[in-house]
Amino acid sequence: MATDAPLASGGEEHTVDRSDRLVILASSVGTVIEWYDFYLYGSLAAIITVQFFSGVNETTGYIFALMAFAAGFAVRPFGAIVFGRLGDLWGRKNTFLVTMLLMGLSTFVVGLLPPYAVIGIAAPIILVLMRLIQGLALGGEYGGAATYVAEHAPQGKRGFYTSFIQITATAGLVLSLVVILSVRLAVGEEAFAAWGWRIPFLVSILLLGVSLWIRLKLAESPSFKKMKAEGKGSKTPLKDSFGKWPNLKIVLIALLGLTAGQAVIWYTGQFYALFFLERVMKVDATLVYVLLTIALVAASPFFIFWGWLSDKVGRKPIILAGCLIAALTYFPLFNALTQAANPKLAAAAASAPVTVYADPDDCNLQFDPVGKTVFNHSCDVAKSYLAKAGVTYTNVAAPAGTVAEVRIGDQAVIPSFRGDAMAPADFAARKKTWDKSLGEALTAAGYPAKADSALVNKPMVVLILFILGFYVTMVYGPIAAALVEMFPTNIRYTSMSLPYHIGNGWFGGFLPTTAFAIVAATGNIYSGLWYPIVVALGTVVLGFLLVKEGKDVDLNA
Repeated sequence: MATDAPLASGGEEHTVDRSDRLVILASSVGTVIEWYDFYLYGSLAAIITVQFFSGVNETTGYIFALMAFAAGFAVRPFGAIVFGRLGDLWGRKNTFLVTMLLMGLSTFVVGLLPPYAVIGIAAPIILVLMRLIQGLALGGEYGGAATYVAEHAPQGKRGFYTSFIQITATAGLVLSLVVILSVRLAVGEEAFAAWGWRIPFLVSILLLGVSLWIRLKLAESPSFKKMKAEGKGSKTPLKDSFGKWPNLKIVLIALLGLTAGQAVIWYTGQFYALFFLERVMKVDATLVYVLLTIALVAASPFFIFWGWLSDKVGRKPIILAGCLIAALTYFPLFNALTQAANPKLAAAAASAPVTVYADPDDCNLQFDPVGKTVFNHSCDVAKSYLAKAGVTYTNVAAPAGTVAEVRIGDQAVIPSFRGDAMAPADFAARKKTWDKSLGEALTAAGYPAKADSALVNKPMVVLILFILGFYVTMVYGPIAAALVEMFPTNIRYTSMSLPYHIGNGWFGGFLPTTAFAIVAATGNIYSGLWYPIVVALGTVVLGFLLVKEGKDVDLNA
């Protein structure tokens, strides 16, 4: 752990100069490009489903697409270990040049990858492989950039300096949304779905060239050079970081008391909100991108504000307050988002609530890891349609052997059918007819097939998305400084990277997949919010009890 001595080097206090601004600019621009590459996939999950997972049913395909998105997050901790070790041995600058090159090239390959219809199962396999490479690269990038900037920052301004790194994740997401929206408008929806979606991936090769050129102008961080000159570097950073209990304990505290809660707030406020509006609320994708971009741009300056404020009052109170406020307000905010984004759906759910009346033993968890299971029980037939349509419903247990039925308020009862005894062709034909009849009954009860863009309360949607983004800035703005301050220079890159990427890669990265699966299983479009709420509240408790404030520590000690 760094000590509380005042920052000094040769008796002279660190001052802010033009080179510091270059450090912040170069590190931030490069990291924006990496996040742009990484989030293109998440922003285009619906199209990715069609292009690369068309060999399975739609619900399973979408979950597969989200899992492939999450795969990039799953390997981020391993990237943190590999590149964190290199960063502590080889230097911060050299390591994040390598990670950027890997990220840019893997993104470019996705833009060239043939779809499932052309090369079959090889398409999703190669796609997932590229996602894994991206995840490994990002696992090494963030820790290097955050450590590099923090080690240049003067005492009392680390939160402010590193907040520019924190803004890059949202900036990368916004950049990806802007590029996608621009291409959509330029080529049209039909062309974009067919081939235009590749353009944002291919453009990344140009961005890669620019960011590499900028970063090559940087020198190594002063703390790393000082450590090397004094011969204090660790020869075994992995062992020193995770093989010794005093440091491993700090790693676990950083994970559970800071980054786990920060991560779920970040992904709920940005990616889950995107999925919720587009997939559940059925709002036009172009409109969603515009509204989300406006909200994120409006919220982004608060990354800097909270980073600056954390230099005054500390990192811990701001991060934990953000987690607590978000957890307490998510349900009312997402309820309000439904009212604003799809008022017809909200009105229909209130006036004609849907109930699935079924034998519990007739209902299966509708996730097929190999994409070959046909969900043809009467309960599954009913739930699969409702999940696909984004209609929330209540489960009511029926006596054993009962054929499931869908009850739409007091207006209609649509009996399901047993498809498990039918031949596949007969089941497919029967289901098509049944789906049509249920769809007509839902329409008659006021349930819209998709949101009417003219009825979307756009200012209110932007306001709610801004509030969600504001929570993100609270928890994310100070996190880099908080993590860097917890560990000594010789193992800082390795030690701070792992809890950050387990928190954001696992707790956060799996949020869309987990939340969507919870919604599909329960029928409640808001039930997926329990995942971020529980994790965030856990972080509040553990962070309050275990995390020590580090804003005054000396990184050169």
